Amino acid sequence: MTDKARPNVFLTGGAGVGKSFLIRQFQKGVDHREFPILASTGAAAVLVGGRTFHSFFGLGILEGGPGATVERASRNRQVVRRLRQVKGLIIDEVSMLAGPVLHVAEVLARRIRESDLPWGGMQIVTVGDFAQLPPVERDPNRGGGWAFMNPVWKWSSFDRQLLETQVRCQDPEFMSILGKIRRGVVDAEVREYLDARTGPVEIEFEGTRLFPRRDQTERFNEQRLNDLAGEAVLIPTVASGNAKAIESLRKQAPIPDVLKLKVDALVMLRQNDPLGRWVNGSTGHVRRIQANKLSIELLNGRWIDIEKGTFSMLDGEGEPIATLSNFPVNLAWASTIHKAQGATMDRLAVDLSRLWEPGQAYVALSRLTSGSELRIARWESSSIRVDSDVMDFLS
Repeated sequence: MTDKARPNVFLTGGAGVGKSFLIRQFQKGVDHREFPILASTGAAAVLVGGRTFHSFFGLGILEGGPGATVERASRNRQVVRRLRQVKGLIIDEVSMLAGPVLHVAEVLARRIRESDLPWGGMQIVTVGDFAQLPPVERDPNRGGGWAFMNPVWKWSSFDRQLLETQVRCQDPEFMSILGKIRRGVVDAEVREYLDARTGPVEIEFEGTRLFPRRDQTERFNEQRLNDLAGEAVLIPTVASGNAKAIESLRKQAPIPDVLKLKVDALVMLRQNDPLGRWVNGSTGHVRRIQANKLSIELLNGRWIDIEKGTFSMLDGEGEPIATLSNFPVNLAWASTIHKAQGATMDRLAVDLSRLWEPGQAYVALSRLTSGSELRIARWESSSIRVDSDVMDFLS
C-alpha cells in the first residue's frame, strides 16, 4: 500500500460510543513500533499506555516559537529515527491538543521524512470529541486554539468517521438529553429533566460526586473516609525510575502517593480489566484488605478480587522512564470532572453551577450508564455551554 492510499482519519462521536474500545482493538493488529499511540496530555497517556504527543515529536514547550522548535527537534537524532521508522500514529484526545502544536509537528514530519505529502506520508488517526474538554490554551494569539481551526487540519484531509451507536448508556431519554447538552441546548425538555433530579444530596449518598476543583474532591473523600469506623490502612505507592519523571507521573497518574483505605470504603477502579469484569470508572465497596489483594463488591453486585497494577510514563521512544505500582483504585466518594473524562460510572451526583469551560457539564453527565442514577445538587443554564466554533465544526 502506498502512502497516498492510506487516508488520514478523524474518529469522533459523543461520549460512550466506543472510541477508546475501537483504539484498543486497532492496536491489537498493528506493530506498536510502526504505529504508536500518542496522547495530548500526560494524564491521558498514562491511561492509554502511550506516549505524549510532545515527547514523541521532541517539541518541549515550543520554546523560541514554531520555527526554533522545528529546527531544534530536527537535529534530535532520536526524533529523526522515530519519524522515519513509523508508518503512522494514533493521536488520542485530539480536542485537548492546540492547533499550533499540531501544525509544528506536521511541518517537522514533512521535513524529516523528506516528503511533501501531509505528515510526510504517515497515516494519522486522530481520536476525540471537540464537544468535550478543550485545550488548556484556547487563545490563538498565544499559541493556542482548537486543532480544527488551524490550517493543518484542512491540509491533513482527515476522513471523518462518526461513531453514533451508544454503548455506555442504554437509557433513550437520558441519551436524548445528553445529545442536547453536548450541543449547548437548554430547552424546556432539558430544564424539566434536570430539575426533576435536582435537590439536596445527602451526605450518605453512595455514589461518586463530581466537583470542578481538586481541593473540593480531596476534602470530601477525606471526610467520608474518616466517618467510617476503624483505622485506615496506608498503602504506599512504590515508584521507580527517573526522579524528575516520577515527580511528573505522580501528578498525572490516577492513584495517590499513599492509598488510604478502610473496609467499606467506596473506591473507583482506574484501569480497564482485560477480561471485561470492570472498566475504568467502575465503583464498589472494599470488603477485605490484604497485602496483595483487595476484595471489592461493585455497585452492580459483582464481587471481584484485584491485585496491584502499574502506571507508567513513557519517553519518546516508548520506554518506561517512571513507574508507579499500587492497587489501581482511588477513593470514589468524589472526583474532579477532568479526572472523570474517559470513565464509566454507575451512580453520580454533581454540582453543575458555576462551571467555566465549554463541555464541562457534558463530560460530567455523560459518565453515567443511566439517568436513573443521576443526582444534581445545583445547576445553572450558563454552565451548559459549547464553544461556537466547535458548534460550527460539528455542523
